[in-house]
Amino acid sequence: MRVFIDCDPGIDDALALAYLTADSGVELVGVGTVFGNNSVDITTDNALRLLELYGRPEVPVARGAERPLVQEPSLAESVHGANGLGDVELPAPAGSPVEESAAELLVRLARENPGGIDLLAVGPLTNIALALALEPRLPSLLRKVVVMGGAVQEPGNVTPWAEANTSNDPEAAERVFAAGFDLDLVALDVTMKTVAPGEWLDELKTLAGERAGKTAAFLDFYYGWYSSVFGVRQSAMHDPLAAGILLDRSLVTRSVDRPVMVELKGEYTRGLTIADLRPFSTAEGAERPLVTLVQEVDGDAFLKRMMDALR
Repeated sequence: MRVFIDCDPGIDDALALAYLTADSGVELVGVGTVFGNNSVDITTDNALRLLELYGRPEVPVARGAERPLVQEPSLAESVHGANGLGDVELPAPAGSPVEESAAELLVRLARENPGGIDLLAVGPLTNIALALALEPRLPSLLRKVVVMGGAVQEPGNVTPWAEANTSNDPEAAERVFAAGFDLDLVALDVTMKTVAPGEWLDELKTLAGERAGKTAAFLDFYYGWYSSVFGVRQSAMHDPLAAGILLDRSLVTRSVDRPVMVELKGEYTRGLTIADLRPFSTAEGAERPLVTLVQEVDGDAFLKRMMDALR
């Protein structure tokens, strides 16, 4: 399995990278970075550091968009720490980003390997929208796309309606959802229900090695923030759940294929992710491509696999 990940590391992005790099059946062909959890300079540096931590320093990292297509950027330092990794310091990376942008690298790899690459997008979708502008055939060149983003039947996490990745660049998300990718959307609908309890983190802390130790240190910060959200010591598992679903679709226990769009104009609802859940919305000849909205997952199986990936 050949995977390109577009991300904004970010603590949960770090876990997604840990999940992918732990699987010997996955060839990580590239990492694109984007603004979001922090500035693109910091997320790019973090990607390089994380690939060294997780044993894959040879993977090319391409710096992507530093701002959304239209609006001003909004960062999430309170959730991920000033350095994006819970203020845990990792050694400076030996490598550096490639000269291509994230969009350019994705397009080149897709053209060179038509139907042979899967895309995992777990940050704002700006780079993917830019790649579409460079190569309109991208939906037919990529095999599968899994996106972590949106909130359809659950509240948002940056506004009452909007999830962070979608809210950070609504125009980009709208273009991606309308493009016709074979796309699974892993929204807050499932990620806010797939939580790792405090006991899970305690078990992680007992594992030997820097891979587990540093990741547990990232998560200490993340649990501190999420414990204030949930009222108990636990954390949502947004991006790694999307990675798990990309690698093993059997984790999904219920889903529906529906048109998905993003509200761009509402004074209060900008960034809202809307799925047309009416039974007749999948009628043949519909104007909008269908997206697979993941509705339920096997969270226990995922958490076990996530722990195994950090051993």
